[in-house]
Amino acid sequence: LKGASIMSSNFAYQNTRDLEFILQEWLPTEQIFNYPQFVDYYAKEDVKSVLAPILKMCKEVVEATNEDGDSHPVKLENGKVALPPTFGPLFKQLQSEGWGTSNIDESEEAMVLPHILYAMVWELLQAANPTFAPYIILTSGAAGLIQSFGSDEVKSMFLPQMMDGTWTGTMCLTEASAGSDVGDILSKAYPTEDPRIFKIKGSKIFITGGDNDFTSNIIHLYLARVEGSAPGTKGISLFVVPKYWVNEDGSLEDNDVTTTGVEHKLGQHGSCTAALAMGENNNCRGWLLGKNPLDNDGIGEGMAQMFQMMNMARMETGHCALSCLANAYYNARDYARDRVQGRLMTNPKAGRTAIINHEDIRRTLLMGKAHVEAMRALLYKTYFAFDVRNHDQDAEKRARANDLIEVTTPLCKAYPSDEAWWLIGEAIQVYGGYGYCEEYPVAQIARDVKIYSIWEGTNFIQSLDLVGRKMTMKKGAVFAHFMQDMQAFYENNKDDQEFSREFANLGKGLAAFGKIQKAMMGYTSDKAFGMIPLYSRRILTALSQLYSGSLLLEQALLAARRAKEVGPEHFDYSFYTGKVAAARFYMRNIVPNVFTTADIIADGDASALNIPLEALDY
Repeated sequence: LKGASIMSSNFAYQNTRDLEFILQEWLPTEQIFNYPQFVDYYAKEDVKSVLAPILKMCKEVVEATNEDGDSHPVKLENGKVALPPTFGPLFKQLQSEGWGTSNIDESEEAMVLPHILYAMVWELLQAANPTFAPYIILTSGAAGLIQSFGSDEVKSMFLPQMMDGTWTGTMCLTEASAGSDVGDILSKAYPTEDPRIFKIKGSKIFITGGDNDFTSNIIHLYLARVEGSAPGTKGISLFVVPKYWVNEDGSLEDNDVTTTGVEHKLGQHGSCTAALAMGENNNCRGWLLGKNPLDNDGIGEGMAQMFQMMNMARMETGHCALSCLANAYYNARDYARDRVQGRLMTNPKAGRTAIINHEDIRRTLLMGKAHVEAMRALLYKTYFAFDVRNHDQDAEKRARANDLIEVTTPLCKAYPSDEAWWLIGEAIQVYGGYGYCEEYPVAQIARDVKIYSIWEGTNFIQSLDLVGRKMTMKKGAVFAHFMQDMQAFYENNKDDQEFSREFANLGKGLAAFGKIQKAMMGYTSDKAFGMIPLYSRRILTALSQLYSGSLLLEQALLAARRAKEVGPEHFDYSFYTGKVAAARFYMRNIVPNVFTTADIIADGDASALNIPLEALDY
């Protein structure tokens, strides 16, 4: 292989069988396809007909743009950005073929995909070019905010062009002096003669998709504080700030929005991460979404509104991490099949063998497969709940779905984006020295994936959201119900003979998590409040592993039954036995981390809090 001409980008998905299993065999998606919004357009049997052409397009069209994005990084010259040349045509193609922002259309006559199926389309597209995905994802999120909170005038002014891809959108939160602590932002909004329009003055950094060279306008959803409103997050408002102001006749004029820089990043080279300045010439205007805080006791609605977009962005961030991990695993698997090196310890006389036959490589690959399937189960179970929450006629079902979304959103964001980083490192290890070379795809995937643990609230913030808010919602009732569902699944299946050891670990994991909860309550009652953020990330990881393991066991019960039904000669037999193996590995190699985490938290080591800061200098 040395010296071979190999593209550094490679979309290595070979099929969509696991996605089909999730939609057609595991989850009860018939209820979703029977909702009035979808019943006349789609059925469970149509899943492959939707995914197969996307798989083909990713290989034939999108993959090459990923190579282009890495070799032609975003540049800012003479105040204008230059993006990879293939990104504009790809953006227009996806929009014209219906895979873009049009899928958020909420009108009853709109022919849109169920959320869970649309998410699967985007798993493929993100894997083929993760750097490109935010241009559409963020436009969808920004348009969704306008749909939810904009006046009819604002909707008619911006939504048609955002829906058809004529314009893109962003979310503008971060400032140089205020990152995760959004309440400290300095951007200001000043009233004008029109109560709906404010002058905007301020600057933002790290704005993904903050500028481009392939659409005629960019619509920024911009957080700022109306002069005179309350301090902190409660005084923040949300504004629609277009790069070019839209006049009543539809014409555009400069809106005093300037791109002052683009970041030079570890990865994601084709994604424009911009620094923006608003109102340097005192001529930047924005449309207020919601109430004027000056007429509302100084209270702005911006953070509550922005959380709608942020929560979905958190889901998509974890989803992007899964896509990168899956593609890295598939690439490593294919390389291991072709790479001949070494002899088996168990049969050295047999001669050299493909490295996929070596024991440690087999362990590494199954570890990758098990994590990919665990994360898919976690994410798509939650996407399923989005469809129920948005469309079911039963108010109780909608409420239950919303509760699941509330609990699992921090898991969906943090768990895939934390684990993907080291798991892609293991994919690099499969390649040996070649994995460290840019001619091979896993090096770029590693560079591209790291940002996801930082985007949309670092994973520490996700863990605080879990332990500080989600576990205490409705006096703890929501989380208790979440845990009771897992407990009931364990109780109903703990005597299963085929998976007795796996269910034993699930039971131990549930007991261990109860031990974690008891320890945290003890620290709270002792007013040792620093112990909560000290352990919160490990609590989130442990809960993610426990819940994902339970979902994999659900799948394994079904897959084992299917394998017996079809028999060893059937083309699907290997798929089903692979599902069983992945679940066994995860339950017996990953879920035991929950036991260890419980012991660590109960032990209460506070060395990290007690060490003198000066001691870190040595």
